[in-house]
Amino acid sequence: MVDTTRVSKVINAPLRYTYEWCTDFREDDSKLTGSTSKRRIVEKTKKRAVYVMVYQGADGKEKMAVSYVMLKPPSAWSLEQFGEEDYETGEYRLKSLGKGKTRLEMVFKETWKDIAKIPTIEEQTEGTNKAWDQFIAALERDYKAESK
Repeated sequence: MVDTTRVSKVINAPLRYTYEWCTDFREDDSKLTGSTSKRRIVEKTKKRAVYVMVYQGADGKEKMAVSYVMLKPPSAWSLEQFGEEDYETGEYRLKSLGKGKTRLEMVFKETWKDIAKIPTIEEQTEGTNKAWDQFIAALERDYKAESK
């Protein structure tokens, strides 16, 4: 079963800053959303990032996923994630909305493996929105602090 989730966000920061912030993958990024997952960066270059996530699965047990991110400066990147519960791809596109504003368009396709509880599209969209609202709040705080 393949699920597709689409999310769009407006960010109060210029495109270049938004791209750099969103693609500066760090091991402590999960703290921005209050997640207990752990990220280990395996590789980070100007063209790609590779990291491993350890998280609590739907069954309550520890699970792992490997993510491969292709960077497409100055306004896009893509994700391919191989996990114990699912396989996911993500496409991220930025568009300038004028001085100091950027739109982020995201499309995720998720193929679930045989797990007991597959989240509904509504649950997936809600989770994505919640996480990105927290990421964007942190991004905008950082931008304001650096702009002073």
